[in-house]
Amino acid sequence: MRDLHGVVRLAFILACFCATPSFAGTAGRFEGWQPEPGVDPPSYAVIDPQSTDLNIDSVVLACEEAGDRRVLQLQIYLSTEGPLGPKGVSRQRLKEDSRAEIAIDGRIFPVGILFADEYAVLADETERMVPQLSERLLDAMEKGRTMILRFDLVAELAGQPLAFDGEAVITLQAGGGGKAVSAVRRCAAAVGVAGAAHDGP
Repeated sequence: MRDLHGVVRLAFILACFCATPSFAGTAGRFEGWQPEPGVDPPSYAVIDPQSTDLNIDSVVLACEEAGDRRVLQLQIYLSTEGPLGPKGVSRQRLKEDSRAEIAIDGRIFPVGILFADEYAVLADETERMVPQLSERLLDAMEKGRTMILRFDLVAELAGQPLAFDGEAVITLQAGGGGKAVSAVRRCAAAVGVAGAAHDGP
């Protein structure tokens, strides 16, 4: 996995000024994947965790602009003002060098985690310094049954090993399931096809 910190963090912060739908305060509304209504292909699909011990409201598979193409990101929207953290844990106990991983049906995908004001982004690759999901991770999301987002956000006491301290469980086949994920993937693919059509003399 490429480094998603440092200069990438700056690029991500700049990218966050782009218009992004707000999903804060919508807990309980998305029991399965719900793609953007009335748009084909949709630019996002949103789902609520089946269970979580973090202040996570909704999880969004989003199609975002990245120069002359589009990338897919997993965006984590919060149920509180933030930052992302385990419920009941004070802001002072959170650490700067947080980490995360995604588990889908037992397969582990290490991911970088980056933060904006209203949401966090999980990604395992970058495209021109913009965080994105890899094709293999998207394949797993489209075909898998259960996705677990694991986070290490709280500072360990001296001498303690690193450990994940919060998670969110997503039922991938709820609602539109893999069809919703596939539809959002077409949002990113459409730009590549259009660009290829204009290549040449």
